[in-house]
Amino acid sequence: MSDLFRIQNEQDYDRAVERLNTLLDEVGTDERHPLYSLLDTLGTVLHAWEEQHHAMPEYGGADVLRFFMEEHNLSQSDLPEVGSQGVVSEILSGKRELNVRQIRALSKRFGVSPSVFV
Repeated sequence: MSDLFRIQNEQDYDRAVERLNTLLDEVGTDERHPLYSLLDTLGTVLHAWEEQHHAMPEYGGADVLRFFMEEHNLSQSDLPEVGSQGVVSEILSGKRELNVRQIRALSKRFGVSPSVFV
């Protein structure tokens, strides 16, 4: 059993993910299933490994705005709700932060929570 929870490299990690997926297929969300505690423990071990070795990078409002602009094929001048092309340029370059009004307008335009820009 101890080998099941020991992740020392990417190969071990990949095997553990496969085991977790198999358990998820069998157990699902049934907390009374006899294998549920195994599923829960393996998930916790995998989460700890991912936090240490696969940490998600932090993104700011400008990064999110840049992503949406690329996804929707928008130029800086296509965002009048943010301001002029110069204002958008300053935001994207990090010289200026998005303000509350701009965040609200962008969240409405792209149909996302304002928190993605914070």
